[in-house]
Amino acid sequence: MIKAILFDLDGTFADTAPDLGAALNHVRQQHGLPPLPLATIRPQASHGSVGLLGLGMNVTPEHADFPALRDEFLAHYTAHICDHTRPFLGMAELIDELEQRRLPWGIVTNKPHRFTLPLMQALGYAERAACLVSGDTCAHAKPHPAPMLHAAELMGIAASHCLYLGDDLRDMQAGRAAGMKSIIARYGYIDAHTDLASWQADGMIDNPSKLTDYFGSSIEQQ
Repeated sequence: MIKAILFDLDGTFADTAPDLGAALNHVRQQHGLPPLPLATIRPQASHGSVGLLGLGMNVTPEHADFPALRDEFLAHYTAHICDHTRPFLGMAELIDELEQRRLPWGIVTNKPHRFTLPLMQALGYAERAACLVSGDTCAHAKPHPAPMLHAAELMGIAASHCLYLGDDLRDMQAGRAAGMKSIIARYGYIDAHTDLASWQADGMIDNPSKLTDYFGSSIEQQ
């Protein structure tokens, strides 16, 4: 029985790539580099400052310049966290339907809490979510199952009765390890050449509205 729905944030619940991309291009501009197109940035948008600075500035966390570049990136992102970010098309309607069915829903993301909460507040969903579990909420982040299990505990629902939607391999690994039904958000930040079959998910969707296809008779209205 599906009794609750959990979502990844970046690339699943909301399209955050425009604001993350703007922060990266701000850093590039500060260092005399031309902007990267959003289409180039989008596949890395779920991988935070490490993935984005690796793409845009060719640095790893071990590089001497990484801390300063990350500070530049995060300062701009903090100031412009929801200039252009919006829930993906169909997500608002899905959340409305879940709430009509009295099914609790929440967020499990690797995004730090200092960004998760203000972003969800700016989008108008922070108070509606049954839980907001960030990358620094638990001792381990995804792909470890700890954040998933913590979210289930906060909602008072067994993990086996939760469905998780995400757009990254680590999402499926975490969901599977926690015993949750795990679905790929194929509309998210996934490289076109990714072998999604290797993720061993329970299914995949091209639009948030299609998630209800996986409820069927196994959904339990509270």
